[in-house]
Amino acid sequence: MHYVSTRGRAPSLGFEDVMLAGLASDGGLYVPAEWPALEPDTLRGLAGAPYQEVAYRVMRPFVDGFADPRFRELIAEAYGGFAHVEVAPLVQIGPGHFLLELFHGPTLAFKDVALQLLGHMFDDVLRRRGERVTVVGATSGDTGAAAIEACRDREAIRIFILHPEGRISEAQRRQMTTVDAANVHNIAIRGTFDDCQALLKGMFNDAGFRREMRLSAVNSINWARVMAQIVYYVYAALQLGGPDRPVRFVVPTGNFGDIYAGYAAARMGLPVERLVVATNRNDLLHRFFGTGEYRSDAVVATQSPSMDIQVASNFERLLFDLCERDGAEVEALMRRFEAEGRFVIGDNRLARARELFLSASVDEAATTETIRRISRETGRLIDPHTAVGVAAAEATGPSPVPTVTLATAHPAKFAEAVMRATGEAPPLPPRIADLYEREEHCAVLPNDLAAVEEHIRQLAA
Repeated sequence: MHYVSTRGRAPSLGFEDVMLAGLASDGGLYVPAEWPALEPDTLRGLAGAPYQEVAYRVMRPFVDGFADPRFRELIAEAYGGFAHVEVAPLVQIGPGHFLLELFHGPTLAFKDVALQLLGHMFDDVLRRRGERVTVVGATSGDTGAAAIEACRDREAIRIFILHPEGRISEAQRRQMTTVDAANVHNIAIRGTFDDCQALLKGMFNDAGFRREMRLSAVNSINWARVMAQIVYYVYAALQLGGPDRPVRFVVPTGNFGDIYAGYAAARMGLPVERLVVATNRNDLLHRFFGTGEYRSDAVVATQSPSMDIQVASNFERLLFDLCERDGAEVEALMRRFEAEGRFVIGDNRLARARELFLSASVDEAATTETIRRISRETGRLIDPHTAVGVAAAEATGPSPVPTVTLATAHPAKFAEAVMRATGEAPPLPPRIADLYEREEHCAVLPNDLAAVEEHIRQLAA
């Protein structure tokens, strides 16, 4: 399997080099040169298989450099510490409506499903090569904690995570800043998540700094993250009659990475009836699927902060396919977006996107009411991001097939929002029960690329 850049000018690379590079050298994102097929008989043969076996079979065509026994070992190690034996269990909340619980990993968020595996794979490759890298990432809340947990105490990795100061929940912040490991560094940026993301891209586009620090990325621009997330779409569908019955998936998303994994599963042959893009008030993606205009707006702070985004960094991967994989056209559109804050695609391409995607935007009142109602009807507490998904599932109308809404975070990560809605404060799981008593370690920096690069340069020396 080889990978190509969405902008067409970077060299084609194998899996290991794509994983270590993160962002392509031309500023694009790596995608498979072609999609491997998941044949119906292969899927039927996986019915009832444990998550780890499904993971191996789904990901094996994408991965080179790892012998089969070692790849199986890494998968087993990655998911051995999850709190639920199924890794990603399904629970029913209504007629034909299920939650896919993706928060049973060490940091209580869906990012663990991919990043626990990615951390093990990074370490394996770097040890074999005798190399070290500096991992940099930007987080709107959950990616940072999951990345830090995956990379902490690894000799070959130094990790720096940027988050927007004051714009994530206290639990999210503390899960990053209380990690006491010499290779872990947290940076609070005076700005928004989109500012953090712009700084991250600025570092990768600074060729000298990128080479000097041997930069790599573990956020959702890294193809390996997307690859690992494809697995739980397949796993859920198999439990609901797939491949002989299609499934609708509803995905709370801001960066478009999680739902792009669902798109990848569909391209591989998983019968997906629709993918529903669920956004909060920061409705960049909902507006695109409604009008064909991709236009950034001011970021509005909400109770679902991981979705407070107006630049969806993974959307370029879908755009690449909508543009018939014309890298030059994708680059022209993204340059226009960087210069003008908007671009528009044609009606034919929008119609093609709508064949698979639906979308909905959910406001704050509806989010709170959904948390309250699900608690009342099912006795189950859900976090605000999952509530956006549940509300979007209902707003897009009844489905002729089973609907799976991705439950992306444990409610305890957003205890204040859940408490406001239900009067009940979800307790932290025992493994992090002392989170609010731990000492924090974090630098606060301006939204300035030179200042951030110098800070990293000094600490990485």
